Amino acid sequence: MQTQQTDRLPLTDCRFCSLVSQANGEDPIGTAGTCDHWIIMEVPQPWPENIFEEHPRIKPLLGLFQELVVKHGVKLRPMLIAPDREYSHAGFTRLFYYYRSTEMFSQFEKQEFVVPEEETTALVTAILKQLMQQPNDLSKFQQYQQQTNHIRELMVCTHAQVDLACGRFGTPMYRRLRKEYAPASNGKLRVWQTTHFGGHQFAPTLVDLPQGCLWGHLVPEVLDLLILRNGSVSDLRQFYRGWAGLTKFEQIAEREIWMQLGWTWLDYLKAGEVLAKEEVHEEDRANWADVRIHFAAIDGSISGTYEARVEVNGEVMSTLNSAKEMELEAVKQYCVSRLVKVD
Repeated sequence: MQTQQTDRLPLTDCRFCSLVSQANGEDPIGTAGTCDHWIIMEVPQPWPENIFEEHPRIKPLLGLFQELVVKHGVKLRPMLIAPDREYSHAGFTRLFYYYRSTEMFSQFEKQEFVVPEEETTALVTAILKQLMQQPNDLSKFQQYQQQTNHIRELMVCTHAQVDLACGRFGTPMYRRLRKEYAPASNGKLRVWQTTHFGGHQFAPTLVDLPQGCLWGHLVPEVLDLLILRNGSVSDLRQFYRGWAGLTKFEQIAEREIWMQLGWTWLDYLKAGEVLAKEEVHEEDRANWADVRIHFAAIDGSISGTYEARVEVNGEVMSTLNSAKEMELEAVKQYCVSRLVKVD
């Protein structure tokens, strides 16, 4: 298993942002980011810091990405994964496309393609044009589609060139998951190294797909619970960054509901809305917000709504980057001060 090397600051001279964050008790909840679409493509390591701007197969796509996100307002998260000795095929590129299919949902829909390397850019172009409702030739790639909806994909950030913490802490976490949990899954779990997807101060951090939950500050002792779901959800509380199907304040409220209802909550269809919040220049820095979370069982047998008040309950000092000399900044910490089931 190839892992990243970096010629940046020697590890002995580095203070890791994730250690500072963890030592100061920074809560990762609400940092998952919100997205409706994920495009995840195999690209061999090493990954320079600016790989999206430099790679010959990705660079031609930047204009379309920008148009989609800026002009059309689509919440899209691009990521790269490292080819795997067992999973990957020489001369071919694997591409995952996950998407939100309805307003209320419990997990992202998955399409997986394994295409000849020279067709990769054309495939991504077709997906992006489809998202913009423009003419596209996506249908011609159906021959490369894989039937892997039964497989859970864990994406662990090991992108040391963006931040050393992800290499230092993400890499051993990836290796453990890849060596111990993937082989024991009977083909139902794969584990990948990925480029940065935000939040290196929470390294080791991972995305669990198709669920779309993000995790941070992970330690080996909770992996059984995270992967096998064989115990109390409360033991995962401090590691949960949130569900990408919701916005920041909705994520904070959603964790409290999950803590009350347990594992069955993850299977419910969900949607959130912010009813009101403090008006500030940067919306995600508001001191309070009132949110509503709708839920329903897939078969329609159960449905309901929760309302919550999320508000600041303090600050901790943290830093966004690993370095020899760090700039610490105050980060607001939030709690759910009121949670009621209204129907």
